[in-house]
Amino acid sequence: MHTLSRLALLVLAFLTLTPQARADEGMWLPLLLKQLNEADMQKKGLKLTAEQIYSVNQGSLKDAVVQFGGGCTGEIISAEGLLLTNHHCGYSQIQQHSSVENDYLTKGYWAMNREQELPNPGLTATFIVRMEDVTSQVLMGVPKTNVQEVDREKLVQTNIQRVAQAAVQGTHYQAFIRPFYNGNEYYMFVTEVFQDIRLVGAPPSSIGKFGGDTDNWAWPRHTGDFSIFRIYAGPDNKPAAYSKDNVPFKPRHHLPISLAGVQPGDFTLVFGFPGRTNEYLTSWGVEETYSVSNPAKIKVRDAKLKVLNTDMAASDKVRIQYAAKYASIANYWKKWIGENRGLKKLDAVTRKQQQETVFQQWANSGDEARKAAYGTLLPQLQRSYTAARDYTLARDYVTEAALGIELIAVTNSLLPLAEMVENKVPAAELATAVEKAKKGTANFFRNYSAPTDRKVAVALLPLYATGTPTALLPAYVKALPKQFPGAAGWATYVNQLYSTSRLTSNESAQALLDEVANGNARALLDDPAAKLASAITSNYRTAILPTYTAATDNIALLQRTYVAGLRQQQPERTFYPDANSTLRVAYGQVQPYQPADGTQYEFYTTLDGIMEKADPTNPEFEVPARLAELYQTKDYGPYAYKGSVPVAFIATNHTTGGNSGSPVINGRGELIGTNFDRNWEGTMSDIMFDPDRVRNITLDVRYMLFVVDKFAGAKHLVNEMTLVDNPNDVKPESGKKVKKVKVKKANAKTAA
Repeated sequence: MHTLSRLALLVLAFLTLTPQARADEGMWLPLLLKQLNEADMQKKGLKLTAEQIYSVNQGSLKDAVVQFGGGCTGEIISAEGLLLTNHHCGYSQIQQHSSVENDYLTKGYWAMNREQELPNPGLTATFIVRMEDVTSQVLMGVPKTNVQEVDREKLVQTNIQRVAQAAVQGTHYQAFIRPFYNGNEYYMFVTEVFQDIRLVGAPPSSIGKFGGDTDNWAWPRHTGDFSIFRIYAGPDNKPAAYSKDNVPFKPRHHLPISLAGVQPGDFTLVFGFPGRTNEYLTSWGVEETYSVSNPAKIKVRDAKLKVLNTDMAASDKVRIQYAAKYASIANYWKKWIGENRGLKKLDAVTRKQQQETVFQQWANSGDEARKAAYGTLLPQLQRSYTAARDYTLARDYVTEAALGIELIAVTNSLLPLAEMVENKVPAAELATAVEKAKKGTANFFRNYSAPTDRKVAVALLPLYATGTPTALLPAYVKALPKQFPGAAGWATYVNQLYSTSRLTSNESAQALLDEVANGNARALLDDPAAKLASAITSNYRTAILPTYTAATDNIALLQRTYVAGLRQQQPERTFYPDANSTLRVAYGQVQPYQPADGTQYEFYTTLDGIMEKADPTNPEFEVPARLAELYQTKDYGPYAYKGSVPVAFIATNHTTGGNSGSPVINGRGELIGTNFDRNWEGTMSDIMFDPDRVRNITLDVRYMLFVVDKFAGAKHLVNEMTLVDNPNDVKPESGKKVKKVKVKKANAKTAA
């Protein structure tokens, strides 16, 4: 009786800790909305059907959503291929077009006609044509038991390649297949990839990055985080490489833009490509993240950011060279700090342990088949995490600290050329490889400062040497403190390294590569940077990677079984798959929140808040003169709300990296904003979601329109868009019949 009561209490606690998936939690496959989510979404305020969100046979919301580049989302906002995404998503493209003379990062850029729209080689926009459950085809012939994870994965990958190739044979489409629920299911995504993407407009950094790192991952937020591109296609409206003869792409659907605004409780839908979550991680996985990986990565990036910040402040050239790199490094540095704070506040490890106690009780109380499948699962997971711990830490220090030094990273990328020489590959093959390396090296040095990287090396090499478990540190690195003793030893070594290496400038690096092309491998291998890079990476491949891979492969196998067991244990629960950079729907509601005792945040911010934060002595909070002028004259056009211009709002949607740039859509299928961040208190949502604390931060579409129209004077872009200000302008039965409204100047009492 005592045991049963204890189990009942544990089950009750578990159900309290893992509630049924609700409107504000989950990243759902559009293909399955009809059967899993449609009724709940409509109950929360959706006026559309699942078919109007995702359809293969007719234009739907999915046809207005693209994966922008490799890691963001964008949305189509005109019938002529106009694409809206975040400023930080387009940042590297803006940076590539910038120079000290034409500093588009600082000043912004606006194409006033099609001829001024700037091409971006290598940038793509990917549409999802259709999705398909291909689990049975992928797992065909794959043993369920008695197979090593590496062998299973080879069989799976062979099947994936076969199924994907067959799906697009004879077409211009592409296809990829991803695992879901840790490899228990597989889905195929047929795509159409456009290659001619041109920069149309970007606000100055004083708008697009207003608040900088201080406000990053924070609320209240006042960042105009958007940029505008255009997709071009061939005359047949199909993907084509860049050509002056290409024409603006004609989409199957573009999003109408609502001027009606939002209020607390309003339905919101985020449609995008979330990158990665680990919602079903065990307590040992959470503990490893919290106590091992995150602290190490935070420490390394903190040191690197301090160096970059100093040098970027001292030189406009360095600032432009490192702008995109700095933003990328800083973004996850602050995210990991917030994630750890959130995990601590939720007592995430303890909660996971409680869940595992209930799971173990369930496994032990079942029939022999259940006991055999799940009875020893959790202890095996614990042993695997314990075995991997030092190797995980060593791997983090290699990737973050050692390879965070650009000289080591670029040198490591060139080392295979020496191997080609020593292996006596054909001369033509070597020449091709060297020529490719020379082009890549030249591009690398465009955004490289050797003096800055030297300072980074002085900061990071000691962290790498002391943070890596001693047994896993290369002998070459262990010997350096003896060769260069004293407090200044590392600085002395680094100064010698950078003074003698031929890989610190483009000119000397190109000359070195010419020698390699002529068969002189020693020219590269004897370079001091190559000696250091080779010692670190060869040690990584031989002493760290094999054990790390074996342990993580075993964790992957056990985790797949654990997730299958959770779904069997809780048949009444609707599980959603972890994010894996595939198209997903998240839905929730506009809501304020209380981050701490005595603190209550409103659901939106306005232009007034920008002016309150304005500080001409702080580059992060500079306000452009034109924006201040518009504020003073209250020249807000039709974009005003309660006497100001709304800038951003928050809602309860479940988002993560990759959702940057995602359209935020109201219940009628209209664009109301662009997702660009989460609140700092909610960054742990990649591991554990808390509806009371997690909020996604959205750029209000009215601020984007205000900046484009009033600030930039690019009214021609607004005229391309379909604006609606009446809920009846879009009829939910079609999702297409849109009344275009005339943009008029509104007074301060314009309703939201």
